[in-house]
Amino acid sequence: MEKLDKAKLRQQLTRLQYDICINKGTERPFTGEYWDNHEPGVYVCVVCGNELFASKTKFDSGTGWPSFWEPIQKQNVQEKEDRTLFMRRTEVECANCGSHLGHVFEDGPEPTGLRYCINSASLKFRHG
Repeated sequence: MEKLDKAKLRQQLTRLQYDICINKGTERPFTGEYWDNHEPGVYVCVVCGNELFASKTKFDSGTGWPSFWEPIQKQNVQEKEDRTLFMRRTEVECANCGSHLGHVFEDGPEPTGLRYCINSASLKFRHG
C-alpha cells in the first residue's frame, strides 16, 4: 500500500472527497453522483485508480448510496472493524492506498449476501 500524501491530496480532491477518503466521512444519502447510475462500466478509487467494483454487481439497495454485492477482486479492497458511532460495522478501504470507501453489511442479495455500501465521492466511474 502506498503512503498517502495528505498535502497533495488536498489539492487533488474536492473537500467532500478528502473528508470521505481521508477523514472517513460520509455523504448524505441520495446526494452522491453514482447512487442512481445504471451505465455499464467500472468504479475505481478516486485517489489511486484501483479497480474496485463492476457495474454488473451494482444493485439498488434503497439506501441512497451505490451498493454492490462483490468487489471486482476481493484483494482490491480491505475490510477493517469499525466501532465508531456506538456501532460495530465493517469498514471498506482501497487495498492499494488505504482510502476509505464505505462499509460492508450482510444484508445484500445473492449470490454473496453482501452489500458494499460505498460513497460516490470515493469513486470515479469509467464507462465501458
